[in-house]
Amino acid sequence: MIRLFGYYVSRSYVLLGAVEASVFFAAFQLGILVRFGWALPPQLTVWGLFGTGAVFSLVMLTAMVSMGLYQRGAHELEAGFVVRLALAFLAGIALLTVIFYAVPTVFMGRGVLGLSLIFSFIGITLVREVFTRLAAAESRKRRVLVLGAGVNARAIEELVERDPSVGFVVVGYVPLPNAHDLVAPAHVIAQDRPLLDIAITHEADEIVVAADDRRRKLPVADLVDCKMSGFEVLDLLTFFEKELALVKIDLLHPSWIFLSTNGFRMGVSGIYGKRLFDGVVATAMLVVASPLMLLVAAASLIESGGRDPIFYHQVRIGRDGKPFRLHKFRSMRTDAEADGVARWASPNDSRITRLGTFLRKMRLDELPQIFNVLKGQMSLVGPRPERPEFVEKLTASIPYYSERHRVKPGVTGWAQLLSPYGSDEEGAKRKLEYDIYYVKHAGIVLDLVILLQTVEVVLFGKGAR
Repeated sequence: MIRLFGYYVSRSYVLLGAVEASVFFAAFQLGILVRFGWALPPQLTVWGLFGTGAVFSLVMLTAMVSMGLYQRGAHELEAGFVVRLALAFLAGIALLTVIFYAVPTVFMGRGVLGLSLIFSFIGITLVREVFTRLAAAESRKRRVLVLGAGVNARAIEELVERDPSVGFVVVGYVPLPNAHDLVAPAHVIAQDRPLLDIAITHEADEIVVAADDRRRKLPVADLVDCKMSGFEVLDLLTFFEKELALVKIDLLHPSWIFLSTNGFRMGVSGIYGKRLFDGVVATAMLVVASPLMLLVAAASLIESGGRDPIFYHQVRIGRDGKPFRLHKFRSMRTDAEADGVARWASPNDSRITRLGTFLRKMRLDELPQIFNVLKGQMSLVGPRPERPEFVEKLTASIPYYSERHRVKPGVTGWAQLLSPYGSDEEGAKRKLEYDIYYVKHAGIVLDLVILLQTVEVVLFGKGAR
C-alpha cells in the first residue's frame, strides 16, 4: 500500500492503472498504423499522434475506474469482469464522442477509434490475466508478522479466511505473555528469541501490534529495534485502515486521533475548493438530468393519478448537527408512517410504490438533492444524512457516531460504495466505520473517485433498497 493524496491505495492497482494507460495509448498508435500504414495523412499532426492518444488513454482509464475495475477482487469474477469491461468501453465511447464534438482538434475518425478499441480490449484482457496470476501468488504479497495471538489477532486471521484476495500474507502470530491465545496453534510462533530475529527469519515486511490490552507491558525495546532496523511497525487500527479503507470503531481511541500523522484536517483552500467543485458539478448534473427529472415527475403523477405529491421533503441532520430539509422524489406511499413512528426501509418493503422500487434501484429518487447541494446544505460526496430520531438513538448507542457530522452530508459517499444497505443499528455501525474514514481523508480527489465509482453502484444496483 502507498499513501496517495492523503489516503492509502494499493501499489499493485496503481501499477496496473499505469500499465493499462500505456496499453490504451499503444492501442491508439497501433490503430493509426493499421488504418494508414507508414504513409500518414498530412492532416495528422504530432498532436494527433500523441495528444489525442493521451486523451483516449485518460478517458478510457476514467471509464474503467467508474465501473469499479480497480477495486480489489474485480478481476477475479470472469463473467462480471467482462460485463464491467464492456460497460467501461461503452462509457468511454460515449465520453469520447462528446469530446470529439466539443473539441474538434481532438479527433481520431471512426476507423481508428474502432481499431483502437479492439486492440485495447485484447491488450487489457491479456494484462488482467497476467495481473490475476501475479496478484494471487503469495510471493507477491506483503509478509506480515502479528504481535499478539488473542482477540485482535484473531480478527486478522478471520479477515484472511474470509477474503483470500487481501494483499498480504500472515507469516505468523507471536503471542504475548499472560494473554489468552485464540488463533490457530499452527500459526503461532513461539517468542523464544528477540522479535527482530523472528521478523528476519520469517522475512517479514511489516509488524502489526495486535495486543488485546495495551495496559500490559509491550516489548517496546524489541519494537523499537525492529523499527530502527527498517521494519514497518503498525498499530492494529492503522493496519485495518490501510487494508480495508475504514476506521474500526471497536478499536478507535482518542490517542490514535491525537497522534494520527495525517487526516482529520481540511485547509481553507480545501473547503472552498470542495464547495466550488460541488457547485460546478451539481450545476452540470442539473442541466443533464433535467429531462430525466421531468420524466420521473410525469411518471409519478401518472402512477398516483395526480393525487399524491411528486416530491418528498424530510428533516435530516447536516454538518455540525444542524437540521435541514432534504428533497427526494417520493418513492413510498403517502401513509408510509401514518403512525408517526420513524423506521428504516426493509427488504421488499410494502410501503414502496412500484415506481419507487425502480427509482430506488437506479438511485433516481436522490436527484432532487442536487438542489440541497446548490444551496450549500449538502455536498455531492459525504456521509448520508440521517433523520433526527435515528441520530439521537445512534449517538447514544454507538461511540463516535456524532463525528460523521464534521463534514457536510453527501448525495453519495464512501460507505455507499463499500458497505451494503444498513437497516438496523449494526448496519449503521458498519457504515460509520467508512464514514469516519471519509471524514479523515475528505478532499476533492477522493470525492472524484467516489463520484466515478458511484456510476457502478447505480448501474449494478448495489446497496439499493
